[in-house]
Order: sequence, then structure tokens, then C-alpha cells
Amino acid sequence: MNLKRKIFGVMSVAALLIMCGAQAFAQNGDMKGEMSMQSNTIVDVAMSDARFSMLVELLKEANLVDTLKGAGPFTVFAPTNDAFAKVPAATLARLKSDPEMLRSVLLYHVLGMQVPSSAARTMKAQTAQGSEVQVTVKKGMVMVDKAKVIQADVMASNGVIHAIDSVLMPKMESKMSKKTMK
Repeated sequence: MNLKRKIFGVMSVAALLIMCGAQAFAQNGDMKGEMSMQSNTIVDVAMSDARFSMLVELLKEANLVDTLKGAGPFTVFAPTNDAFAKVPAATLARLKSDPEMLRSVLLYHVLGMQVPSSAARTMKAQTAQGSEVQVTVKKGMVMVDKAKVIQADVMASNGVIHAIDSVLMPKMESKMSKKTMK
């Protein structure tokens, strides 16, 4: 099973690279496509994938686009639109109305280093928000806090994205009640 997962991961990365290269070549019509692929940042990759449209919208609202277009390297545990759909509407509205809190929640999904799935192991990892997330690897499945990695190793020029099935929530003293977070 683990070998199948690794083969699938390598094939996914290869397919992504081929698609990005073909898209860049088609847009530029010449070898400038190679340069475009190099600037395919985490934000660019997320913007090109409809599954991450809510994440991209929130990154814009939190003024984190330029940060995640930076040099990195980054690892982003990226909630899909389905993951955001699980968050209560009141919680999402509260996050959108408080840019500082939204920024904190989004940075809780970011590590300041590139960690491909092949390097994942059970450990605590420091986030860009300042808190730690618990990474658990068990029987080939990677979990971050209580979120499951549903697609690993979406490569970008400045790091890697791992799609997750739930939004990670840092401990937020007095900013949000537990009732709103659940």
C-alpha cells in the first residue's frame, strides 16, 4: 500500500509538472514557459485549482497572498472548499469580520519549511502562526491535528501543498468561544 501511495504521489507530481509546463508554453508560445513554471508559487497553484477557491478568497482577505508568493520554502496544509463547508457559517462570518483572527487561522496551516509526504513522520511542527500542529502518520495516512491529508505533494516553486479535509483551528483564547468553533 505504501509503495502504491508513493508511486501515485510521484505520478501526481509528474502530471502536475507536465500540465504546468504545457500551460505555460501555451500561454507564452515559446520557451518562456520554463520561467513561468518556476514562478508557479503556492498561491498560483491554489488559484489554478477550483478546490481551493475559498482558501484563495480568504488569503486575499487576510492579506497573505504576497507572503505565500514569497521565496519560502513553505508547506501549506490547504483546506479544500469541502473542508470550509464543514465550518459553521457563524464561525466563518466571524473570521471574515476579524482580519487578525483570520490571518492567525490561515497561518496555522503554514509551515516555514518544505515537507513532502515522504518526509512526514509523527511529530509536532511549528506553524507560521506560532503554535504547533500535531502531525501523525499511521498506516500510510497523514493527519494534521484532526484533519486528514487527502492529496499530498502538490508541488509549487516555493514549497508544497497538502490538501486536507478539515480546517485547522488554533487555540484562540477569548477571541472565539468553543461554541462558535464547533
